[in-house]
Amino acid sequence: MVTEFTPLAGLAGGVLIGLAAVLLMGGIGRVAGISGIFGGLLAAMPDSDTSWRAVFIAGLILGSLAVVALGGFDRDSFWFPPSLLVMAAGGLLVGVGTKLGGGCTSGHGVCGLARLSGRSMTATVTFLVVAIVVVFLTRHVV
Repeated sequence: MVTEFTPLAGLAGGVLIGLAAVLLMGGIGRVAGISGIFGGLLAAMPDSDTSWRAVFIAGLILGSLAVVALGGFDRDSFWFPPSLLVMAAGGLLVGVGTKLGGGCTSGHGVCGLARLSGRSMTATVTFLVVAIVVVFLTRHVV
């Protein structure tokens, strides 16, 4: 597991995420919420928003591949559930939670908090509390 304290890497990543959110909001007036961007890309009726959404998602994938290619990823430090069923169930729960919460962690946590949205503060605190409880239960109880 990843346990190293790397404040400069975290700072650099945070700055890049913030910069991307500011550029997207300033450039085309859209919130950088990944679930909304991806959901709009999968919409049955593509519209004029499809191209920027595809570029944004491609950037996420290509950025990840660049980190792997540059050696910034230690495969031994990550653990994934052994079951595809568990991963599918987790993905389904995240999708339902995103729909119920009116957005995802990136939309609420990065963009909503930057706009001082009370709704986003509530959603982000809820995300964090649930994540802490789930990690505690899966690591120490189950």
